[in-house]
This record gives sequence, C-alpha cells and structure tokens, in this order.
Amino acid sequence: MTDTTLSYEDLTALIAGIFRKAGMGASQAAAMAGVIAAGERDGAKSHGIYRIEGCLRTIKAGKAAADAVPVQAEDDGTAIVRVNAGGGFAPPAFALAAPVLAVRARKLGLAAMVVNDCTHFSALWHEAETMASFGLATMVMCPSYATVAPAGGTKPLLGTNPFAFAWPRIGKHPYVFDFATSVAARGEIELHRRAGKPLPEGWALDAEGRPTTDPEAALAGSMLPFGDHKGSAISTMIELLAGIMLGDLTSQGALDRLGGTTTLLPGHGELVLAFSPERFAAGRPGDPTARAEQLFEAILGQGARLPGQRRALARAKATSKGITLSETEMAQLARLGDLGLEAV
Repeated sequence: MTDTTLSYEDLTALIAGIFRKAGMGASQAAAMAGVIAAGERDGAKSHGIYRIEGCLRTIKAGKAAADAVPVQAEDDGTAIVRVNAGGGFAPPAFALAAPVLAVRARKLGLAAMVVNDCTHFSALWHEAETMASFGLATMVMCPSYATVAPAGGTKPLLGTNPFAFAWPRIGKHPYVFDFATSVAARGEIELHRRAGKPLPEGWALDAEGRPTTDPEAALAGSMLPFGDHKGSAISTMIELLAGIMLGDLTSQGALDRLGGTTTLLPGHGELVLAFSPERFAAGRPGDPTARAEQLFEAILGQGARLPGQRRALARAKATSKGITLSETEMAQLARLGDLGLEAV
C-alpha cells in the first residue's frame, strides 16, 4: 500500500473541504479542520481524522448544527467571557472568544470563558496551548456523556470528562497535559475494537458490572475512572464546574439528549480558565517564568519527561517531514469529501 505525506496546511484544507461539503461555513470548517489535523500532526491518532465520521454522523442525525454561527454575549465587564455555540461544535466558538479571553485575563489576572450549547469531539490540549501562546496558564474542562461508572459503582453515570492544563514557556513548547478522567479515552477503546485487540485489565466493566477486557462488552457497559476514587472525584468536579455551574448539561443529561446512544457526539458546555502568572506574582520576589523553568529543569534533571514532550517531538517531525497517511486513510478522506453526509 502507498502512503501519502501532506503538510499540516494541506491536510487542514483537505479536512475543511469535507466539513464545507457537510454544510459548514468557511470559518467553522477551518476551526474544526485545524484541531483534527493537529491531532494527526502531533501523533494523537485517536483525535485525528478518525473523529471526522463521528462529527458527520452527529450532523446528519440533527444533534449538531453544521451551519451554527457562535455568538459572543455582550460584555458585562466581569471576568466571564460568554459564547454560545448555537448547537454547533466547540472549536469555532472557542476560536471566536479566545482573543477576548486573553485580553481579559491579562487585565484582571484571571478570566473564564464559558461555552454553552456546544458539541464536543476533540482533545482539550488545543484550547490550553492556544491560551498558553498568549502567555497565560490555562485550565480547560468539559463533561462528556455518561459512559463511566463512579468509583465503587457498576453503571455509567459520569463522562470521560477531560481536563487539560498548560503553562506558557518562552521560546519552548508549553508545559501541557490533557487526560480523560477515565482510565482511557473512549476513542482508545473504539480503536482496540477496530483492531480486534483486548483491553488491558482494569479499564472497563460489562453491562452487568463485571470487569472485562472485551472492547465490545466495554462499549456496551462502562469505563472506569483512573485512580479509583481520585479520578471519580475529579470527574464529579468537572460535572459540577463545567456542567451544572454553567447552566448546561451534565454527562447524564448529554446522553439522555442523544436518546441513550453513544454513536453520536455529546452536546454540553465547556469551561476555560486563564491566569496571568505576572499578575498573580505581582509584588513578590522572583519572575514566575524563570522559576517555572527551574522546576522543569529539575524534573528533566532526574531523567523524567515533561507532559506534552511526545506531542512536541511528533509535531517537530511532522513540520519538517510532513504528516503521513495510509492509502486506506486517504481513500476514506476522498470518500468523505465526495459524499459528505451521504458517506455516513
């Protein structure tokens, strides 16, 4: 089979064409395509082109609006920047309000972006890294749909509920981590299913609440939180902060909205918190940027690695040599581009 190598820009344009075919406007399609192409560029295959079909299925089912135009609420002078995705996807809404959030956080020291009525499909490191590029430390979180049993439970109630953090670094890739509060992202279980591979022990329960390594049984049952009660508590926090506090859906509400199916993407809210290290450290000795670098150097000095380093290395390689897709992957992109919603 013949592989194809594309630049990040060319892959972004190719994916954007698929979303334009599905009814998105140029800016919405560009925002979506940029996030997906970044997944491929950074070696995160579970958040790359694999995600396109799920987006198209959700549009076709009427659970996400392809033509939605995000609207930023009138400025009320507070630290909260509000944007409504209008039932569309999260990336276009985030892209609209990110510069405003950056200005507000630098001015006040701390600001929050509240995204309501959005459909989430991707990792959150994109949002965290974007805000770090403005020199801001950032936390990002959102619910999902109920696919995770709470610690000690046997039935889905919580979402995979991702959480991301980024710390800005001058001239370097930011310190950034992004993880699901479940043992693994749901996309990882789906990839195991497609590959016919068993799951590691401790990832999931079947529909009867029994431990399983069968991806099919796991997808019909529930995933488990990482770290037992610790991951369960963090996941519950995200339900409260990025669901209930925003006046938006919890993971159970998102699943109910979809009629109980997990074949479509969930709709809910998203919370982005941005901090100005300089404003927080004002009047105290030492530069927070320099002190952070001392901490990072101490970590690296022990032979440990910083989160995000693997993605940074993959990005550097893809930037110089391109992003390689298989013949099968290219054929699928061509099919989606030709048929649009009729392909799913």
